[in-house]
Amino acid sequence: MVWAMRGGVLAIALVLAIALSSGPSLAASEHPPPPPPPPPSLSLPIRGMTIGPIESAVHPGLGYGSEAYGRALDESRRMGATWVALTPFGRVANLKGRGIDPTFERPFEENRRDIARAIDMAHERGLRVMLVPHLWVESGEWRALIDPGTNEGWAEWERSYTTFVRTWAEVAEATQVDLFSCGVELRSWVTSGRAPGFLRVIREVRKTYHGPITYSANWDDVDDTMVLGEIDVIGINAFYPLAESDSAPFSKLLDGGKRVAERARTLSQIWNKSILFTEIGYTTRPNPAIKPWEWPDHMKHVRVDQRAQAEAYSALIAPQLDEPSFAGFFVWRTYSDPDDVSQEAEWGFSPRGKLAELVLRDAFSARWVTDLDKLWGHAPRARVAGVYP
Repeated sequence: MVWAMRGGVLAIALVLAIALSSGPSLAASEHPPPPPPPPPSLSLPIRGMTIGPIESAVHPGLGYGSEAYGRALDESRRMGATWVALTPFGRVANLKGRGIDPTFERPFEENRRDIARAIDMAHERGLRVMLVPHLWVESGEWRALIDPGTNEGWAEWERSYTTFVRTWAEVAEATQVDLFSCGVELRSWVTSGRAPGFLRVIREVRKTYHGPITYSANWDDVDDTMVLGEIDVIGINAFYPLAESDSAPFSKLLDGGKRVAERARTLSQIWNKSILFTEIGYTTRPNPAIKPWEWPDHMKHVRVDQRAQAEAYSALIAPQLDEPSFAGFFVWRTYSDPDDVSQEAEWGFSPRGKLAELVLRDAFSARWVTDLDKLWGHAPRARVAGVYP
């Protein structure tokens, strides 16, 4: 466990504090940028952990809503998290798929019941919840590239996806979920001429779920996403590369984190909306900040490197905490049975029991600029010309 690793690692525990003091603070700026108005009914900032599912029948009694999941919630709270993200999945056959099967390893009705229970369990512990329905492509390809090909195919896809996401919006409404993501990494849809179809999806969701809504864009296409005017907070799966070469020193990683903060600030100013990192994460291996999105299951002969993971987290997080536009982040990820080590290899994303957990504890306990309520203004929501109405 993390508390058993004190010898020789206190420097890593202090990495975040050092990074936070390495540059000018907001208070030192003569003309700090005005913060965007807070999204309606959304408590900021978000100190979040994503808790992944264990839905397989091979592991009964360990998934969402279980006693084991309760232990995962308790661990998140002890780390300092104030939010958790839950990620139910639906299945798509391949990138030409026109429909979604809501059953994912367990019968859908069981999964829906367990998700509702999981949300209630989080609320009972004082944690807020973001519900993030995901898509799993059975062919192993990336959901961002889904393309049914024809107008007819896209129409069928839109109908099926609307049914899928609206069903989870019903759960979100019934359980008073605090934030709902209506999509994850759907590049071929939201950055193309097909984007009006996704606007219809968002509007259908709003008829069912009456809380704040986001969309989880990928880091490299969020600037081209055409539906940002329709959501309440801009979500980014923030797997930005922080360096270009192996063995980059921490100072170079921190420079990369500052560039990310600048990009996020610019996007916030364009749309007058807060920025939420709906996913951040680094695998436990050398140089994880070069290609943070690389999946651990595809790696072989990996050397575990806890220090590299911890430094990458620190370099990304530290520059964001002085940004008035920064709504927070969700760490990708731990699992709904904290003791089940079968879900990913030791070099995977989970920070549990690693040096990265010390960095995250420091980040969660730090005072963020968005903790200061007096900074919030009362500007009206922006209406930006040139986007779909």
